[in-house]
Amino acid sequence: MDVKPETIWNLLISGEKYPQWNSTITMFKGTIKQGEIIKLKSYLDDKRTFKLKVKEYIPNKKLVWGDTMGKRTFLIQAYNNGVIFSMSETIGGPLFPLFSKMIPPFDEAFEKFTNDLEIEAIKQCT
Repeated sequence: MDVKPETIWNLLISGEKYPQWNSTITMFKGTIKQGEIIKLKSYLDDKRTFKLKVKEYIPNKKLVWGDTMGKRTFLIQAYNNGVIFSMSETIGGPLFPLFSKMIPPFDEAFEKFTNDLEIEAIKQCT
């Protein structure tokens, strides 16, 4: 992406705006800050509200949120005149085998999230 890390970071931490630009999030409540609890719904299961804690908050570099079952990590790295953005999900824990078959694949959602983020970041820079 030909944008600054700050642009990506500001989009990531403005959760209340997710439903406006992010086709994977249908509802978002809370403030994305270290230690805060956020609530969101995904298009993958609009009946389920995910209650997540912001576990790491390193401005313009790293954001991690999750619960006892897993965490999602967003990494931002400046590169030349642009940004390398990555997102990963780690799921596990002692109860994971009981729920593993109910968890849908994230590949499509990750691709949509990343594409939506890129489109919005480019809009912000024009």
